[in-house]
Amino acid sequence: MLTGVHYIYMLFILIVLLTMSLKRDTLIPCIIGIFCIALYASSDIVFSVGTVFKSFVVATKELLGIILIISIIVSLSKVLEEIKATHLLVTPFVKVIKNRTSAFFSAGIVMLILSWFFWPSPATALVGAIFLPIALEAGLPAIGVAMAINLFGHGLALSTDFVIQGAPTITASAAGVGVSEIIKDGMILYWTMAIVSISIAYFMLNRDIKKGKIEVKQNTNEHEDVVYTKETKISAVLVAIGFILDVICMFVFDLKGGDATALVGGTAVLLLVIVTFINYKNKSLEKVTEYIQGGFGFGIDIFGPIIPIAAFFYLGQMGAFTEAIGANFLPASSQGILSDIGIALSNSVPMNKVMVCSIESSVGAITGLDGSGFSGISLAGSLAKVFAQAASVKASSLAALGQITAIWVGGGTVVPWGLIPAAAICGVSPIELARRNFVPVMIGIVVTTIVAMFVV
Repeated sequence: MLTGVHYIYMLFILIVLLTMSLKRDTLIPCIIGIFCIALYASSDIVFSVGTVFKSFVVATKELLGIILIISIIVSLSKVLEEIKATHLLVTPFVKVIKNRTSAFFSAGIVMLILSWFFWPSPATALVGAIFLPIALEAGLPAIGVAMAINLFGHGLALSTDFVIQGAPTITASAAGVGVSEIIKDGMILYWTMAIVSISIAYFMLNRDIKKGKIEVKQNTNEHEDVVYTKETKISAVLVAIGFILDVICMFVFDLKGGDATALVGGTAVLLLVIVTFINYKNKSLEKVTEYIQGGFGFGIDIFGPIIPIAAFFYLGQMGAFTEAIGANFLPASSQGILSDIGIALSNSVPMNKVMVCSIESSVGAITGLDGSGFSGISLAGSLAKVFAQAASVKASSLAALGQITAIWVGGGTVVPWGLIPAAAICGVSPIELARRNFVPVMIGIVVTTIVAMFVV
């Protein structure tokens, strides 16, 4: 049975989705929603004010491990960039660039690999700065480099997130399934989305170049040669070996989820200390502190807006609602607000694979309109849990679908306000970049949603 708490929660979900569709930030609706739900449930203003903070604490507990690993990885990337070790790590890929096709896919693959290990944001500036002049020499326009960075990094890498596992951890937590299930059961969907979107994007780009719709300004200046010190070379080798060993250990010891993240995080911390000591000697104590501060500043900057949004959506789960508000404010038979809504919905709306996949995909895409990508995946996971119960489908596959659409739209491939870094580093218009990506990404979402109807 649905109560006033359920209807208030549904009302604010609609308000949040409407706010996203208007390209506005959703923090205020989420915060007001938490307060109103607590106030209706308890009829106590003081308690409701405190609940807003308590809900933030609950969300932070869920996200803390992800915030830490991303912050640590960014800390390591900062020292590697400063000593130019990242340039050295990319050099082997640069040698294979002969034409615009190899330039597009080389830039994309390097962006993909770096994003898996170092997150797309710090990788964007690196890949753009290194590959842009080389790509121009090969006949690939700047808009093509920006597209490669977006589609491979902010699309494929961020939506899969196989190494750091930030996205699947958040989605899995909301869906009530294991991280390994999100990755394994969503694998066919991840690659369907990637292959369809990237292939169509490059086909359309290449077609327009041949038709003269895109001007190619070839850069005849040779790119600057970087002189690498012995310390830089040693650092690059250590980092490469360290993370390769991590990947091997993940397979050999079957490390998944939190264990895999802990291994990567611990390796990054040790590499940060070792690399800093090798390059800065007696200044290493202060430099490590500087890099850690920079990394954690980045992590808080990224996740600061996500915590209030996640706090609101986590209230849809029984455990989070009980911890933040209390167990006595829902019916004794309640399985959580979202589960209750899903059961009620299944009794009034025909729930089948076509319906649930279409809704999951659409909601994921709508939540990505805020340009974050991450802010909506907790909702996508929660909805997958609800629909899985209502339509007897796999919550993990459905959650992966929602994760894909939310991140491909919001992570920096479609909405102009989400892809400004890539556009800026390549010197192109974010509106033009979004327009170029829009059709391929939308086709990819449609095809992936259809495939999902057969695999959930």
